[in-house]
Amino acid sequence: MVRLRKNLSWYREHYEDPFWGLHRLFLLMEKQHNRGQDGAGIGTVKFDMPPGDRFMERLRSAKTNPIERLFDRAMAPARALSKSQLRDLDDESLKRLVPMLGEAMIGHLRYGTHGGQTTDACHPLVRRNNVASRNLALAGNFNLTNATELHERLIEYGLHVVGDSDTQAVMERIGYMIDREHDMLSSTMGEGSFANLRGRELASEVSRQLDLQRVLRKATADFDGGWVLGGLLGNGDLFTCRDPAGIRPAFLHVDSEVIAVASERPALCTAFNVDPSEVQELPPGHALLVKRDGDYEIAPYIDPLPPRRCTFERIYFSRGNDQDIYQERKNLGRNLVPRILDEIGQDLDHSVFGFIPNTAETAYLGMLEGLSEHTTARNVDEIVNLVERGTADRASIQRALQRIPRAEKIAQKDQRLRTFITHDAARKNLVGHVYDLTRGIASDQDTLVVIDDSIVRGTTLRESIITMLSRLKPRKIVIASSAPPIMYPDCYGIDMSQLGRFIAFEAAVQLLREGGQEPLLLEVEEACLQQIQLPNAELVNHVARIYEPFTHEQISEKIAQLIRSDHLDWEGEISVIYQTVEGLRAAMPDFTGDWYFTGNYPTSGGLRVLNTAYLKWRRNDESRAYESTIAPH
Repeated sequence: MVRLRKNLSWYREHYEDPFWGLHRLFLLMEKQHNRGQDGAGIGTVKFDMPPGDRFMERLRSAKTNPIERLFDRAMAPARALSKSQLRDLDDESLKRLVPMLGEAMIGHLRYGTHGGQTTDACHPLVRRNNVASRNLALAGNFNLTNATELHERLIEYGLHVVGDSDTQAVMERIGYMIDREHDMLSSTMGEGSFANLRGRELASEVSRQLDLQRVLRKATADFDGGWVLGGLLGNGDLFTCRDPAGIRPAFLHVDSEVIAVASERPALCTAFNVDPSEVQELPPGHALLVKRDGDYEIAPYIDPLPPRRCTFERIYFSRGNDQDIYQERKNLGRNLVPRILDEIGQDLDHSVFGFIPNTAETAYLGMLEGLSEHTTARNVDEIVNLVERGTADRASIQRALQRIPRAEKIAQKDQRLRTFITHDAARKNLVGHVYDLTRGIASDQDTLVVIDDSIVRGTTLRESIITMLSRLKPRKIVIASSAPPIMYPDCYGIDMSQLGRFIAFEAAVQLLREGGQEPLLLEVEEACLQQIQLPNAELVNHVARIYEPFTHEQISEKIAQLIRSDHLDWEGEISVIYQTVEGLRAAMPDFTGDWYFTGNYPTSGGLRVLNTAYLKWRRNDESRAYESTIAPH
């Protein structure tokens, strides 16, 4: 979100660019492109447009390269203007000729984990009205666990809601509360009241006194989930609000020229060329509220919950050039070193270290630092022993110092190869060639240690990475995950709610069956069914019982078996090492949102989704666990 604090002519004079705000929005979206490949949208509100002129505009695209397409369309009218027009036109004329030019702008990138890949699925959504302050353009990153209940409540309000997604529920709830705020203010200031205002005078005063903090408090009072929402009103007011546990991230930068918000701190640093210290985190349970006159505040709008900032955002989803995320990912790699050394039998001389995919590179650097520290300590001990025995000479000391970890670029992804063929056999054949392999770096006496940022389904490992690495014919392959095993569904934003797709869950179920404990699966099902009618506050995590009989190492060993393809033409050993939850917490102590790994959900709705996910797995139901219900006995 970008809110200019000067007139457009000011940016023309100081930056020689009347489109400075649009260009900042473009930069913010490009720098967060990792957050969306399936579509994008932008919205604009133009201040002080005369009656009859449009004051709110929107563009969306779900085609290839949507950001470039959007801004090419947005800037196309500007390219038709002459230099004298760009220099001399007043702000109102410029905004009339370039429809997407305005003082308040919002942009969003769609990362389509569910739903159709269409333009209609892209944010911002728009709710239109012929009263400017009742118009709303809304965009956000969110999942709600109780969307069904919210829809039922909207129907009780008398609304005819189209669709049943949480996106529609959020839009209608906020829009409804904006309408209620208007009605309340109109009744207290309108004809017959003390103020006795009417017509345009009443509309202007209602717009001025709109209390978005109150609107958001009422609209989100019964939301259960994680969210960051941004909205533009047609009168020029705007807001960004964050969920009470701080599950989803939001950052803001404010100076004399602009107020800007983004999901990631580095995007703001780059777009506005500011130091990270000039970017602040929007506190959990707080909203940034900006009025049309430029006054702004950061205020609480919902009762707070214990902070549970999402760890998976940090491990995987966010760009790694944030200074804190960069260090956290390095710490994750470093924390794996003792377990890696145990797995390779301390034999660094016959081990080769690499990373896959590219997002694991930072954890790889941390792993190498840890290995180097271990190697340095070992080399010092050896030199000290040589000296104490009186056998130290230049050659022996040099041999000791040359023993360093063998770090190699084992493979890199071919970005041009897209596995677009839908036929399973053909697709699997292509998947095995997504990575380009560096041959000649390992022998049949070596162990390949490859660090990954996380292992969710194991499909890519089984169908691509293990097959590729086996072509080097190493003695052994070790896959090290910088994240712990993902054992529980997410329902707050990353959108991994199908329990049966997690390879850790698959491994635990296999171990139960092999050990004659399969009846436990039915017992858990019965326990989940018995909780259907209970309130969320009374729910218990019964799915945890499936993991309890097994150690961390047993599940890892079974996963190593599962990621071995039946068609693999190589007989070497495969092992899997996971980060521990303790290692995760040590790497990022300020981020406690670890429900993926622990089942400790930040809201009561999480356990409801977990129960539903398990019951859907038992019924081979592939739908998302928070979009439909399971009937009780």
